[in-house]
Amino acid sequence: MHFSVTEENYIKAIFHLQQEDGTVSTNELAAVLATRPASVTDMLKKLKTKKLLSYEKYKGVRLTAEGKRLALAVVRKHRLWEYFLVHTLQFGWDEVHEVAEELEHITSRKLVDKLDVFLGYPKFDPHGDPIPDSQGKMQQQQQVNLIDLPPGTAAEVSAVGSQSTELLELLRHKSIGIGTRLEVKKKFGFDHSIEIKIKGQTAFIISQQLAQALFVKLI
Repeated sequence: MHFSVTEENYIKAIFHLQQEDGTVSTNELAAVLATRPASVTDMLKKLKTKKLLSYEKYKGVRLTAEGKRLALAVVRKHRLWEYFLVHTLQFGWDEVHEVAEELEHITSRKLVDKLDVFLGYPKFDPHGDPIPDSQGKMQQQQQVNLIDLPPGTAAEVSAVGSQSTELLELLRHKSIGIGTRLEVKKKFGFDHSIEIKIKGQTAFIISQQLAQALFVKLI
């Protein structure tokens, strides 16, 4: 069955929201997709008839197994294209999201599978998010929020909590990226900022907000 770009965007949005709280409300979807709740309701009815989600008025929605399969296929394409754009075409990690949003709707399964082979079956995209394989399986990494890392512990940046241009720009300015090795030197109770040390640099302070947007794995 062929799905429109809008239908795929709805399914992907429900998939991401569902990770957080199980069922997704019409208002949550309307906010994320920047559209009117009435339009969302109409689309949800349409997607329910295509058996992609279960939808009860006032109770919210959940993806069916078929809906989840479609969402994972779209997420797979998005993250593979991001990986390709950064690692093969040398785009900045803060430049690829919008381009990948367009490329994720390419329908050729053969193209996507060949892209996966060409890239060497990457497990994570440039922002540290897991890439579903052709069966929809994703490898999760053991990681903690940087704000929870005890002082004196060496770690490596493994993911970012947001792909906003502002955050990625700030990280680039501070020379922090996926794979950056760092250590928390000190935590400040006054504003919950933390001092970190990156190899080859003098220690510097980052805000609580920035620390909460970074995930690390222990070395």
